[in-house]
Amino acid sequence: MPKLDRIIETAIYVEDLDRAAHFYETVLQLPLLLKMERLYAYDVGGASVLLVFKRGASAQDMTSPVGTIPGHDAVGRIHVAFAIGADELAEWEARLAAHHVAVEGRTHWQAGGNSVYFRDPDGHMLEFATPGLWRTY
Repeated sequence: MPKLDRIIETAIYVEDLDRAAHFYETVLQLPLLLKMERLYAYDVGGASVLLVFKRGASAQDMTSPVGTIPGHDAVGRIHVAFAIGADELAEWEARLAAHHVAVEGRTHWQAGGNSVYFRDPDGHMLEFATPGLWRTY
């Protein structure tokens, strides 16, 4: 049976790409990989990509000389968890506070990990998670 290795990309959909870009580049310090009219792509730890789409701009199929990407879009607030080192949690919390980003929740997991929850400007629930959250992390 074939197996899945990991998630390569996660997509969120936002109302204002420039506002989202400011948050993800300034607060979370994610390196920009690609900037298009309808999409910004960010490197997350050299291991995955966060795609930030302008809401509604990718709803139709997109065909180019290299192939076709079927249309996709979403409405509503989603959840994305970012892996961080246990020794970085306090520094990340201080960074959120410095940028006036409210922490909405904290959890200490049975396996020893910790999570801090906060929102981006579009209301998406973001999480910083230290090892000990899942059996695989």
